[in-house]
Amino acid sequence: METAAPSAVIVAIDGPSGTGKSSTSKAVADKLGLRYLDTGAQYRAITWWMITNGVDTEDPQAVAVAAAKPTIVSGTDPAAPTITVDGVDASGPIRTQEVTSKVSAVSAVPEVRTLITELQRSIAAGAEGGIVVEGRDIGTTVLPDADLKVFLTASAEARAARRSGELRGKEAADLATTREALIKRDAADSGRKTSPLAKADDAVEVDTTELTLEQVIECVVTLVEEKRAGRK
Repeated sequence: METAAPSAVIVAIDGPSGTGKSSTSKAVADKLGLRYLDTGAQYRAITWWMITNGVDTEDPQAVAVAAAKPTIVSGTDPAAPTITVDGVDASGPIRTQEVTSKVSAVSAVPEVRTLITELQRSIAAGAEGGIVVEGRDIGTTVLPDADLKVFLTASAEARAARRSGELRGKEAADLATTREALIKRDAADSGRKTSPLAKADDAVEVDTTELTLEQVIECVVTLVEEKRAGRK
């Protein structure tokens, strides 16, 4: 007797930086045979393009005019997610401190959010079998009808420690500096007029402060499996 394939499921995982969104989302997608999309990478990609093409990222009008120029393509294999800008691999360049410091300003421009949101919805709609989409406004704006919404949180101290551990060489920063940068980013993302960082009313909140990555992954996998089982 053949076992029926699990039903397709769309999972939205939101939360601020340093909560374990990317690691959790990739692992959950991999374990459950789903596709994976890092929406933050797309905003970083368009920010990197702006920087390399001399667009003033502090000038919303200039950013708006240039927003439709780059072609961003996201690979959705959780084991090896890719992102290219105009055919160029941008996975490394988008992680620099310069991009990090400017991505909130670029992301706040409505024209940028409209274009990237449309791209994200298109990718999610075309994901055979389902997808885990991570970001800051997935459950509230991008995919408000997602089958499962998860909002990851953690203390500023825990998030700063994790982010400092991710930085290397010249870009390594002390905890206080990293914590300050995270709080500033949170304020910018939560306070923007267009699609602010916010927890959807029907999202499951998971505080990762005292949890290991493996525990967070297991928690989300369980939530997805429960959602699938409830639809049978």
